[in-house]
Amino acid sequence: MPIFEYICKECDHQFEALVYGQQKAECPKCHGSKLAPQLSVFAVSAKGGSTASAGSTRACGSCGDPRGPGSCSLPN
Repeated sequence: MPIFEYICKECDHQFEALVYGQQKAECPKCHGSKLAPQLSVFAVSAKGGSTASAGSTRACGSCGDPRGPGSCSLPN
């Protein structure tokens, strides 16, 4: 089930919504339909629960690509 993040253009409320198929998201605060989709960055748990070392590559801040900043085609 995809979870999308939005900011309502009518009341500036930021929220997450589960969207199924052709369903459209709606602001839970004002019920507005003019929404600005936001890029989501998600966390991935490593097997064994160990933390990343200080020298490891971090995910891209623009898209969350685990290969690191500059790996995707989105501007940083």
